[in-house]
Parts: sequence; structure tokens; C-alpha cells
Amino acid sequence: MRHSSIRFAALLVLPLFFTALTAHATCGGGGGGGTGGAMPPMSGSPQVYFVPWKALNPGDEPLKGPLVLYWIPADREEVKKSDLLSSRTLTTYASQCVGMQLVNPDDAAMVEKLGVTGKTPTALLIGADGKTIAHVDAEKGVLKLSAVEKMVKDELRAREDALEKQLDAARAKVTAGDKDAATETYKQVWEQRCLFPRKARDAQKALKKLGITVEDAMLRTVDPILTAEMNRKINHIMMLGLEAEMDEHYDNARNLYQAAAKLDSADPVPLRFLGELYRHHLGQWVLARKTFNRILAMQADPLSRAVALHGIGKMTIHEGDSKAGLALFEQSIAAFPLALTYRNLAVFWNSERDRAKADMYVQKALKLDPEEPFNLIFAATYMADSGRGEEALKIANEHEGMLCASYNLAAIHALLGNRGKAMELLHRHFYKFERYDSVRAKEMWEARVDYVFSSLKEDPEFVKLTALAN
Repeated sequence: MRHSSIRFAALLVLPLFFTALTAHATCGGGGGGGTGGAMPPMSGSPQVYFVPWKALNPGDEPLKGPLVLYWIPADREEVKKSDLLSSRTLTTYASQCVGMQLVNPDDAAMVEKLGVTGKTPTALLIGADGKTIAHVDAEKGVLKLSAVEKMVKDELRAREDALEKQLDAARAKVTAGDKDAATETYKQVWEQRCLFPRKARDAQKALKKLGITVEDAMLRTVDPILTAEMNRKINHIMMLGLEAEMDEHYDNARNLYQAAAKLDSADPVPLRFLGELYRHHLGQWVLARKTFNRILAMQADPLSRAVALHGIGKMTIHEGDSKAGLALFEQSIAAFPLALTYRNLAVFWNSERDRAKADMYVQKALKLDPEEPFNLIFAATYMADSGRGEEALKIANEHEGMLCASYNLAAIHALLGNRGKAMELLHRHFYKFERYDSVRAKEMWEARVDYVFSSLKEDPEFVKLTALAN
């Protein structure tokens, strides 16, 4: 498979309240990357522990699971500024089969079904049977994150206490010689392994002693540390790392992400940022793959799994195994939808000359966040190749100052025949945005085979500029 940009047939940006509350696009050459693969959409400031809220639009199937946290905001403005966007505690709970469901307040049928008409903003905790377990209402119009976290924490604690009583009962049955009853009780605890991995491990060990083997499961062997002090400390270090990355101080960012990862080995978020930094900015793909595989081997939240699967998929495609890379992209989307993955799926299908699929994935990326600048620039690349040059050029000119979008901006100008501007922006991408030859080599190779730069392929200046291509 050769990498190339896609032709864009039609761009339709609808002013929907909810496209989906997924992480917004990240910046960089081609399809983008970096900053942990995702940051909150529509947010005024970058965040690290973005809660993987899954938007529920009319017609969508609600999340299923033992516990689902529903957030029903009052309006779009609340989604932009709410504290519920970022929480290490809720992100960790998301790794334990607690679904995070965001309901469109304009969906009158769902709001009525949940019994919260006229009561938004609010949060509900709903069990597997669909019944509301607890709820938190707004105080003076504000839904407090601390109250929502406490609601989920209290329910998990109550259920964990109940499981401990079941374990005690099972132990008593073993002592009484009732192996069958003990086995059944231990299996009931085991069935709660995603919500309560520590209790499940206890049940698994007990069953093994009884000669009963249960299926292997990806249970974490160390539990996250969710004290207020750890939350404050690790979030502070991660924010310093993100600031360093956004300021292009990549070595400092790496050191800070590594320090955060050492603080809590059960937390996948520092590994997500570290792996994406290795992959996208440092070009250290061996370390990136190793880091992403660590995430996939642990109990991770859906967003961290999605970024890890995308990262391995992107590297796999670049290394020549397109089929395996595509499968990893599809797994990434199934875990959690990312504009980053949709954009690279668009690149993949265009290289396979399947324009319909390529355009579909561009639309999906835009639907996740139609106002995000990198999504717009990415789409404008395809406008330039489909007779919509004026629109593409307008977007390019409006966003020319975005250093991290230099590659795509160069693509727009190359397609429009603006050779000088395209070369200027490519040089900016390779030697101002990128900092390491290992990354430049990969990006230069991609530019040489990229469809959008076909008009420059034989240009001596372009050949010289991409001399590090591997």
C-alpha cells in the first residue's frame, strides 16, 4: 500500500448539537497524532484525563453493561465548559466496565425515558437492568464533578463490600465441605471481574485450589491508586508533560510522561501519551510499539485502548502490512471513535482507490468535530482535488499559522498549483515542526509517494528537500 491523500467529493458540516463527544483531532503531518492521540473537544484548555464519554444521539443504541453513568447536560455550552470532561477517577472507572454515556438534551424521548425532563443538567447511574440506582442533580445550575465521582464511588464500594461477603460465605462453605456451593459462589464473584478485578483474582485463586479452572481474563494485577493526593500529583505531572509537548519540548515531555507512568503502573493514560510521543514526534517506533502493547495488556479505558490500537495500526501499515494495519484501525474505532483513526482510514482507502469509503471516513472525522481546525484543513486537502479550490484556499489561508498543519497546508497548495507556497510549507513541516531525523525520514518518504505532491515528484528542489526519505 502506498500512502496518499484522498479526493474529497463533498464537505457537509452540519451545526448539530451533538456530533459525538469524542476526543478532538490531533495535529501533525498526514492524518495527525501526538498529545496522547486525543484531547477534549470544544474545550478552552487542554486536558489529560479526558473521560471517554460516548454520545447517544437519537436512534443510537445505549451502552450496555453492569453500570452506566449517564450525563444529561442542559445545552451545548455546558458540554464546552463542564468539569465532567476531565477526571482521572471517572477515566479509571471507565476501565472497569463503567460505561460513560452522554445524552443529547434535545432528545426529548430519551430525556423523558430517563425521567429527567426539566431537571437538566443531571447525572444518573443505571444498572444492567436499566433501572436508576442513584442520581446527582445540579447545584445552582452546575453539575459538580465531585458529586458525580462520589455517586459512582459509593456504588462501587457497596458492591465490592457485597462481594467480600460472598467470598466469606464461599470460604465458610469450603470449611463445611460443601464444594459445589462454594464453587458456585466463587463463580458469581468471578463474573464481576471487570468491575472488581481484585475480588475476581481472589475468587480465581480459590477456584484453582478447588480444582476448578476458569477462563483466562485480562485482569490487572495491580490496582490504580485513586487517592486525592495521587490524583493531584499525577495530573500535575501529566499537564506539565502536555504543555512541554505542545511547546515542542519533546525530551522534557517524554521525561515527565515517564515519571507519571512510574507513579502508578496501573494507569494507562501516561503510557498513552508516552507511546504517542514515541510514535508521532520522536519516531522511536520500537518503544512506541512496546508502550502501546503494555496498554493493550492491561485493563485500560476505551480511549487509551483506541489510541494504542491506532498507533500500532499506523506503524504496521507503514511497515508494509496493510491488511493487519487496517484490522487494527477497525478495532480502534470499535473501542472508541477517534477523528485521528477516521482520517487515517481515509488515507488507507484512498490508497486502495476506494473513493467512496475514503470520503465516508473524512465525513466521519468531520462529524466528530466539524469545527476542529485540523479536521477542516484535512478535508480542505480533498476539496482542492475536487474542483473546490476557492473553498480549500480560504481554509488554508485562515489556518496558515498552524505550524503542526504544515504538511496538509502544503498539500492544498500543491494541488492548486502553488508550487512555491507548497515547498515553503513542506520545508516548514520538515525543519520547523519535526525535530528528529528519524521522523523526518518517514515523513519525507510519505511525501514522495503521496498523491497530492505528484506535481512535485520530479522537481529537483522537492527531491533535495526529501533526501532523507527511507
